[in-house]
Amino acid sequence: MPLYDYRCPAGHRFEQLAPIATSAQQDCPACGQASAKVPSRISLGGHADPGLAMDQMPQTWRGTYEGNPEYLGQLRRQWNDRQKLEEKYDELRGDRRPVLAHEGHYHAAPLRAGDPPPAPPAPPAPPATDARSATAAGPTAPQPGSLP
Repeated sequence: MPLYDYRCPAGHRFEQLAPIATSAQQDCPACGQASAKVPSRISLGGHADPGLAMDQMPQTWRGTYEGNPEYLGQLRRQWNDRQKLEEKYDELRGDRRPVLAHEGHYHAAPLRAGDPPPAPPAPPAPPATDARSATAAGPTAPQPGSLP
């Protein structure tokens, strides 16, 4: 049975499941008057979800619940639907270059083929010394084998 919107002469609005074959009038639950069908309101709150991209799909045996056939079938269906959308809409394709590194330093942003090599890490800074800490510690003893 479809869901219809009704409005009574007193202004009450309500929804009611009604068979298609019934008359266009139903009794208002608030006041009991005969109510007429009105056009349904538009719902603008929904959104479309293209599904997971290839790099967001599970990549390990454990990620697929150890190869659970039902889960793998669901993933295959999701991926086939996603591929159809990507063929139709270029903006969903994303980065197709192979991933070269994805662990450690590259966990948040994987290194892909064609990316520039990362900058080498900065050398550690020498320990900071200032005049106050050297005088507070007192004179240093001469090292063995050094001249006074």
